[in-house]
Amino acid sequence: MSNVVSSAASVVANRGAITACVILAVIMQALDTTIANVALPYIQGSVSASADQINWVLTSYIVAAAIMTPPSGFLAAKFGRKRVLLVAIFGFVAASVLCGLAQSLPQIVGFRLLQGFFGAALVPLSQGILLDIYSVEERGSAMALFGVSVMVGPVLGPVIGGWLTDNISWRWVFYINVPIGILAFMGISVFVKETKIDAQAKLDWFGFGMLSLAIASLQLFLDRGQQLDWFSSSEIVVEAMVCAAAFYLLLVHMFTAEKSFINPRLFLDQNFTVSMIFIFVIGVTYLASLALMTPYLQSLMGYPVITAGIVMGPRGLGTMACMFLVGRLIGKVDTRILIFLGLAITAWAMYAMTGWTPDVSQWTIVYVGFIQGAGLGFLFVPLTTIAFATLPAHMRGDGTGLYNLSRNIGSSVGIAVVSALLVENVQRNHADIVSYVTPFNHAFQAKAAAGLDPTTVAGASALDSIITLQSTIIAYLDDFKLLMIMSLAVMPLLFVLRKPAKAPAVDHSVAME
Repeated sequence: MSNVVSSAASVVANRGAITACVILAVIMQALDTTIANVALPYIQGSVSASADQINWVLTSYIVAAAIMTPPSGFLAAKFGRKRVLLVAIFGFVAASVLCGLAQSLPQIVGFRLLQGFFGAALVPLSQGILLDIYSVEERGSAMALFGVSVMVGPVLGPVIGGWLTDNISWRWVFYINVPIGILAFMGISVFVKETKIDAQAKLDWFGFGMLSLAIASLQLFLDRGQQLDWFSSSEIVVEAMVCAAAFYLLLVHMFTAEKSFINPRLFLDQNFTVSMIFIFVIGVTYLASLALMTPYLQSLMGYPVITAGIVMGPRGLGTMACMFLVGRLIGKVDTRILIFLGLAITAWAMYAMTGWTPDVSQWTIVYVGFIQGAGLGFLFVPLTTIAFATLPAHMRGDGTGLYNLSRNIGSSVGIAVVSALLVENVQRNHADIVSYVTPFNHAFQAKAAAGLDPTTVAGASALDSIITLQSTIIAYLDDFKLLMIMSLAVMPLLFVLRKPAKAPAVDHSVAME
């Protein structure tokens, strides 16, 4: 008993150091979700890859990370959370170095697979540590720090990646993980205590295999669908069928097996289940809007990558400010009210973006981005807090894995959907506008002197450029409108969330014994 008390006291004394170390690990992983994106053209030239082939640098990392996120809870129970976390950090840093040293496409794709494989456990295990070492009253502030590291990473990634690529080399996009990883590894080695190990824990290989197959085929379906024209490609049809079949077998196995890979009792917790839906939608709206803003600023508005990153930076500042604010409000204000405010603020920001044109001022982009980031700040912390408020401590490891997997899948689905709709709507809008461009339209008779005569080759070409630009602008606005509608559509789920009657006490001995 005295050992447990002294262990808990040690955790409290070192809590600040533990928090800093696990946050460093999360930041390292979060940055890599977007930091390599801006370096792709440079990597493509170095390894002599085609535009089709170079996308595997991104796809391989995402697929590996998605597959290995759910079993993080099992690995922590089987081998110990500290041990798994240290192996994950070491492997992630080693794979990052190998990515920087890669000389061919197969090498960098293979090393990115390793990077995603090791990096998958960093976020759920770090979240589990923070949930365990903080009391329920302090958990809001802890989740604020965690949320900042998870959500600001993708915003800062393109800025840091662009600067490193322009001023040093694309290889430093990967080498930057080395100092961060060393600090995190040393800190966790010193301050974090090992958890209890369940030597009898066994992995449900069939369930894990079906989940992995479903995730991998879904990710390939989403990443390559637009490129291969969706269901007109036999590859996409096969991937869709494999995903559906694997997911069906997983569900059947989950509810019939004696001990399945995914514990179905997790979904008996109403707050956890509803929160997974919410975090999925947040993954869709937040990262999909980031994926839209980067080409909008660079292609339509002509911003250099560094300028685009700086203009988008206040979005992260809004997230940070509101996360810390909300962290202090948790326990004093009904969590459901905070989530409602977050959804409303996000929807308003998307509504404001539906009126943008390439002439929009930088100030408008900055303050709307700040407000959108503030909306995320009102969402992430209370949602994470309420998701695990009523979940038993022994299910928390599996819960954090599934929770983060839901966010990752939401991000992949959101980016794929808005990208596909953007291309499709550009074509549809172009066809609609062109139908009015005829020599018999009197509106163009006055424009003929300005070189916009549709009866001439030069005039038709100039008109086509203008129409394509307008079609693209409208397509972006349609995507922003869709994200606004999604933010509003999930609001009724707030009535399903339940406020915990009594928050469970934190168990420091379980977390860090």
